[in-house]
Amino acid sequence: MPQAQVRDVARLAGVSPGTVSNALNHPEKVSPSTRERILSAIAELGFVPNDAARQLRRGTNASIGMIVLDIANPFFTAVAGGVEAKLAEVGRPLVLANSGQDHAREIAYLDLFAEQRLSGVLVTPAGQVLDRLRRLRDRGTAIVVVDRKTGASEFSSVSVDDDLGGRLATQHLLDVGRRRIAFVGGPASLSQISHRIGAARRTVEEFGAGEIVHLDGPTLDVEAGRIGARRLLELPAAERPDAIFAANDLIALGALQALIMAGVRVPDDVAIVGYDDIEFAAAAAIPLTSVRQPAVAMGGAATTRLLDVIADPTGSTVEHIVLEPELVVRQSSSG
Repeated sequence: MPQAQVRDVARLAGVSPGTVSNALNHPEKVSPSTRERILSAIAELGFVPNDAARQLRRGTNASIGMIVLDIANPFFTAVAGGVEAKLAEVGRPLVLANSGQDHAREIAYLDLFAEQRLSGVLVTPAGQVLDRLRRLRDRGTAIVVVDRKTGASEFSSVSVDDDLGGRLATQHLLDVGRRRIAFVGGPASLSQISHRIGAARRTVEEFGAGEIVHLDGPTLDVEAGRIGARRLLELPAAERPDAIFAANDLIALGALQALIMAGVRVPDDVAIVGYDDIEFAAAAAIPLTSVRQPAVAMGGAATTRLLDVIADPTGSTVEHIVLEPELVVRQSSSG
């Protein structure tokens, strides 16, 4: 039996071959009811689109690439979920890559996406990649930066106000009577971290009492939290912080675990505030206070912006969308 062609799908669905092509390549141009008829015809006929041929004709791949800092972190999983849900509405697939905070790996993925000629790329940068992003854009790939407000005027971004998040966490700890606050986590070279700790220091200065002790680290995982807690416990009692503001919830959970195992009472001896409000935060042995980021909304907003740039690469204006975090208070800081 001969393989079904576009014209066969068009005949069965009662549309033109051009409409079938739009449904496959530019689904945003086709009404949902028409696209549904076309998809039903495709399924009935067993039609298999020739992706390689379509890419060759268009010069781009309909897929969207995304590079996150750490796919093991539920926060980035939630952001990717928001991206995937929005892309599903327009029939575009997602290619998800994990840099693992490794700049060399990040560059390798960007080069791979360039070779594949993806239509668009969402990226949370681990290092300085502006030159690579400019090259991608010049080859016809739309770019949007996620979870970070880029300093480059030519790329749109969607982020959360980390200055506000740092203020919320620190002010809460000051309000519950904590004065020596350890900021645990890094690296400080990540703009998200530098903004959070910078806001924490400014909040303490404005309050007129207390101090921030930075316990830096190379990673943003549970082990970094355990190491940070052990470093805190090694300090003389008179210098030991009475609170931890963790760079993210994984670090906060690692610190919580290490402190409990060492017999430290949380929050009586040490209060803890995390960042992201991942699902595990509320389920911890001592429920974790956290600065909640709207992760799914961030992913959806970044995807909408990216699709706008793809649809109109020259006329689309650069936008920097900044969402607001909120503090969720639980037992780890307010027993």
